[in-house]
Amino acid sequence: MKCPYCLNKKTKVVDKRDIPELNDIRRRRECLHCGKRFTTYERVDFVKLTVIKKDDKRESFDRDKLLTGVLKACEKRPIPREKLEKLVGEIEAELRNYEEREIPSNVIGKLVMKKLRDLDKVAYIRFASVYREFTDLGSFERELKKLRRTIESKTGK
Repeated sequence: MKCPYCLNKKTKVVDKRDIPELNDIRRRRECLHCGKRFTTYERVDFVKLTVIKKDDKRESFDRDKLLTGVLKACEKRPIPREKLEKLVGEIEAELRNYEEREIPSNVIGKLVMKKLRDLDKVAYIRFASVYREFTDLGSFERELKKLRRTIESKTGK
Protein backbone atom coordinates (compact mmCIF):
# COMPACT_ATOMS: atom_id res chain seq x y z
CA MET A 1 0.00 0.00 0.00
CA LYS A 2 1.45 3.37 -1.02
CA CYS A 3 1.54 6.23 1.43
CA PRO A 4 -0.84 8.96 0.16
CA TYR A 5 1.55 11.64 1.47
CA CYS A 6 5.00 10.64 0.19
CA LEU A 7 4.04 7.71 -2.13
CA ASN A 8 6.50 5.38 -0.41
CA LYS A 9 5.50 1.72 -0.79
CA LYS A 10 6.65 0.63 2.66
CA THR A 11 3.93 0.91 5.30
CA LYS A 12 2.91 -1.10 8.31
CA VAL A 13 -0.49 -1.88 9.78
CA VAL A 14 -0.78 -0.46 13.31
CA ASP A 15 -4.44 -1.34 13.92
CA LYS A 16 -7.04 -3.56 12.21
CA ARG A 17 -10.77 -3.70 12.86
CA ASP A 18 -13.55 -5.66 11.26
CA ILE A 19 -16.69 -3.72 10.39
CA PRO A 20 -19.19 -6.60 10.15
CA GLU A 21 -22.25 -4.56 9.13
CA LEU A 22 -20.36 -3.27 6.08
CA ASN A 23 -18.34 -6.44 5.43
CA ASP A 24 -15.25 -4.26 5.51
CA ILE A 25 -11.91 -4.37 7.25
CA ARG A 26 -10.50 -1.05 8.46
CA ARG A 27 -6.74 -0.79 8.67
CA ARG A 28 -4.80 2.03 10.27
CA ARG A 29 -1.40 2.24 8.57
CA GLU A 30 1.84 4.11 9.19
CA CYS A 31 4.34 5.05 6.50
CA LEU A 32 7.80 3.73 7.31
CA HIS A 33 9.37 6.66 5.41
CA CYS A 34 7.53 9.82 6.54
CA GLY A 35 5.81 8.44 9.66
CA LYS A 36 2.34 9.77 8.76
CA ARG A 37 -0.71 7.62 9.42
CA PHE A 38 -3.68 6.93 7.17
CA THR A 39 -6.68 4.62 7.02
CA THR A 40 -7.54 2.05 4.36
CA TYR A 41 -10.60 -0.13 3.93
CA GLU A 42 -10.72 -3.59 2.44
CA ARG A 43 -13.97 -4.74 0.89
CA VAL A 44 -14.85 -7.94 -0.91
CA ASP A 45 -15.04 -7.37 -4.66
CA PHE A 46 -18.38 -8.90 -5.60
CA VAL A 47 -19.73 -9.76 -9.01
CA LYS A 48 -20.84 -6.49 -10.57
CA LEU A 49 -24.49 -5.54 -10.33
CA THR A 50 -26.21 -3.68 -13.15
CA VAL A 51 -29.04 -1.23 -12.55
CA ILE A 52 -31.83 -1.05 -15.14
CA LYS A 53 -32.99 2.57 -15.23
CA LYS A 54 -36.57 3.73 -15.99
CA ASP A 55 -35.61 4.43 -19.62
CA ASP A 56 -34.18 0.86 -19.94
CA LYS A 57 -30.59 2.11 -19.97
CA ARG A 58 -28.19 0.08 -17.89
CA GLU A 59 -25.43 1.27 -15.60
CA SER A 60 -23.19 -0.33 -13.02
CA PHE A 61 -24.43 -0.29 -9.45
CA ASP A 62 -22.66 2.49 -7.60
CA ARG A 63 -22.71 2.25 -3.82
CA ASP A 64 -21.45 5.83 -3.51
CA LYS A 65 -24.30 7.12 -5.68
CA LEU A 66 -26.79 5.34 -3.43
CA LEU A 67 -25.12 6.77 -0.33
CA THR A 68 -25.22 10.28 -1.86
CA GLY A 69 -28.98 9.97 -2.40
CA VAL A 70 -29.53 8.78 1.16
CA LEU A 71 -27.31 11.57 2.53
CA LYS A 72 -29.33 14.18 0.62
CA ALA A 73 -32.59 12.82 2.00
CA CYS A 74 -31.13 12.90 5.53
CA GLU A 75 -29.48 16.30 5.25
CA LYS A 76 -29.80 18.32 8.47
CA ARG A 77 -31.44 15.38 10.24
CA PRO A 78 -30.02 14.03 13.52
CA ILE A 79 -28.77 10.79 11.97
CA PRO A 80 -25.12 9.77 12.32
CA ARG A 81 -23.32 9.03 9.07
CA GLU A 82 -22.37 5.58 10.40
CA LYS A 83 -26.08 4.68 10.53
CA LEU A 84 -26.50 5.77 6.93
CA GLU A 85 -23.43 3.80 5.85
CA LYS A 86 -24.93 0.77 7.58
CA LEU A 87 -28.30 1.34 5.88
CA VAL A 88 -26.61 1.46 2.44
CA GLY A 89 -24.59 -1.65 3.32
CA GLU A 90 -27.80 -3.50 4.23
CA ILE A 91 -29.43 -2.47 0.94
CA GLU A 92 -26.37 -3.55 -1.04
CA ALA A 93 -26.33 -6.91 0.79
CA GLU A 94 -30.02 -7.45 -0.05
CA LEU A 95 -29.35 -6.64 -3.71
CA ARG A 96 -26.44 -9.07 -3.83
CA ASN A 97 -28.74 -11.82 -2.51
CA TYR A 98 -31.00 -11.45 -5.56
CA GLU A 99 -30.72 -14.20 -8.14
CA GLU A 100 -30.43 -11.67 -10.97
CA ARG A 101 -27.37 -9.48 -11.53
CA GLU A 102 -29.52 -6.88 -13.33
CA ILE A 103 -31.79 -5.06 -10.91
CA PRO A 104 -34.47 -2.51 -11.84
CA SER A 105 -33.93 0.89 -10.24
CA ASN A 106 -37.44 0.81 -8.76
CA VAL A 107 -36.43 -2.23 -6.66
CA ILE A 108 -33.56 -0.21 -5.20
CA GLY A 109 -35.82 2.81 -4.64
CA LYS A 110 -38.36 0.69 -2.77
CA LEU A 111 -35.65 -0.79 -0.54
CA VAL A 112 -34.35 2.70 0.28
CA MET A 113 -37.85 3.96 1.06
CA LYS A 114 -38.55 0.99 3.33
CA LYS A 115 -35.32 1.53 5.28
CA LEU A 116 -35.78 5.32 5.52
CA ARG A 117 -39.41 4.97 6.64
CA ASP A 118 -38.19 2.95 9.62
CA LEU A 119 -35.24 5.27 10.29
CA ASP A 120 -36.59 8.82 9.86
CA LYS A 121 -40.00 9.92 8.58
CA VAL A 122 -38.78 13.30 7.25
CA ALA A 123 -35.94 11.68 5.30
CA TYR A 124 -38.43 9.15 3.97
CA ILE A 125 -40.76 11.88 2.66
CA ARG A 126 -37.82 13.76 1.13
CA PHE A 127 -36.61 10.66 -0.68
CA ALA A 128 -40.13 9.69 -1.75
CA SER A 129 -40.76 13.16 -3.20
CA VAL A 130 -37.81 12.73 -5.56
CA TYR A 131 -38.16 8.99 -6.19
CA ARG A 132 -41.89 9.16 -6.91
CA GLU A 133 -41.49 12.46 -8.75
CA PHE A 134 -44.13 14.41 -6.87
CA THR A 135 -45.43 17.07 -9.22
CA ASP A 136 -47.98 18.76 -7.02
CA LEU A 137 -49.09 19.18 -3.44
CA GLY A 138 -51.75 16.47 -3.84
CA SER A 139 -49.22 13.72 -4.48
CA PHE A 140 -47.22 14.91 -1.48
CA GLU A 141 -50.33 14.84 0.72
CA ARG A 142 -51.27 11.34 -0.45
CA GLU A 143 -47.83 10.05 0.53
CA LEU A 144 -48.13 11.71 3.95
CA LYS A 145 -51.52 10.03 4.48
CA LYS A 146 -50.06 6.63 3.60
CA LEU A 147 -47.22 7.24 6.05
CA ARG A 148 -49.68 8.22 8.80
CA ARG A 149 -51.74 5.06 8.19
CA THR A 150 -48.59 2.95 8.42
CA ILE A 151 -47.56 4.61 11.70
CA GLU A 152 -51.06 4.27 13.13
CA SER A 153 -51.28 0.58 12.22
CA LYS A 154 -47.95 -0.08 13.94
CA THR A 155 -48.80 1.89 17.07
CA GLY A 156 -52.47 0.92 17.23
CA LYS A 157 -53.68 4.53 17.38
